[in-house]
Amino acid sequence: MKLTAAIITLFCAASVHGFAPSSVPSSKSSRLEAESFDDLQSIANKANPVVGYYDPMNLATFEGGFWDQGQEATIGWLRQSEIKHGRVAMAAFVGYIIHAQGITWPFPMQMDGAAWPKLASVGSVPALWDALPEVSKWQIIIAIGALEFWDEYQFEGIPEDKEPHYMRGGQPGKFANKKNSIFPLNLYDPFGFNKGMSDEKREKRLVMEINNGRLAMIGIFGFLAEGAVPGSVPLLKGIIPHYDGNVMIPFEGDFTGYWG
Repeated sequence: MKLTAAIITLFCAASVHGFAPSSVPSSKSSRLEAESFDDLQSIANKANPVVGYYDPMNLATFEGGFWDQGQEATIGWLRQSEIKHGRVAMAAFVGYIIHAQGITWPFPMQMDGAAWPKLASVGSVPALWDALPEVSKWQIIIAIGALEFWDEYQFEGIPEDKEPHYMRGGQPGKFANKKNSIFPLNLYDPFGFNKGMSDEKREKRLVMEINNGRLAMIGIFGFLAEGAVPGSVPLLKGIIPHYDGNVMIPFEGDFTGYWG
């Protein structure tokens, strides 16, 4: 019950605000760049009318853009970064809660019948990762890396019909997928349930995703901070158990690779 109350409190907190065009035009004209910046401000106001557009470091208007790629590419990069981090944080936040309840898959972790690590045995949620066999960690990281590579690589003509990169006019947050390609699965809607969704509803959901992702980033780091430094998050004091390891070192004391 304590954890549930803490979760509700975290989600009642005000969210942070950043960058937000739903898509970046591919044209390099100053007119379209101005429109994309207007979109940035517009969706920021939709995400939180109280705070509105908030960019104290002027990242979206950085002279010449990041790596001299221009404003259009810079906005695409910022948008992609926020959406991706938000999605990872949402998955991590939900995963933390599930593991905090001691929930595991009903089947064994390994083919030899070895069971999943138990929360009661390791003491904290991050320690469950430490308790996984090294080969399991590599499987997870390689699978994520394969998805990341497919989404990012842009070798000319491979494949020719691949959607443009988010810094080259593609839509930030849209995972590249095409039928008969290397990765044909639509991660957002694999069964096509939302094909008939209206543009208005889709835009509303994009804003919801931004806000949920921002809150999830605050939430998961609240859990991790309290676990690392007890009392650092007063609302979670006594709720999140202490973790002796380091979440920034995923192979701490366990990095040998297949060659070791």
